[in-house]
Amino acid sequence: MPRVFKALEIEKEEKEIKRDYLDRHMPHVVCPDEVKRGEKFRVKVKLGNDYPHPDEHDHFISLIQLWNRETLLAEARYTAGVYGNMPSHAEVDFFIVAPEVSMNLSAMSVCTKHGLWQSEDKPVKVI
Repeated sequence: MPRVFKALEIEKEEKEIKRDYLDRHMPHVVCPDEVKRGEKFRVKVKLGNDYPHPDEHDHFISLIQLWNRETLLAEARYTAGVYGNMPSHAEVDFFIVAPEVSMNLSAMSVCTKHGLWQSEDKPVKVI
């Protein structure tokens, strides 16, 4: 099983030193805190705020996934050069329908050079 990198596992002091490394790889789930049951809503998964990720033939983001607890909801796959071989902030919008119960969303991303990365959990209340 591959090692999964999470921001919580890195010491506070190390976070500042490795801020660019973390920012390039760590996925973030962006969506409303509350949604209506049975209605479609947008969930954006994005990587990085300040530091773009490389898009080289041997170093790029190859996968972004959206999870609700242990259930895979959606995924997007990428190939090298999809961002014009220029550093970029990888992001994808997923449109999902709110289930009967509240959700706990998270995202995972794969860097071909630095492995598997998991976001912090994003609780979503379903009304």
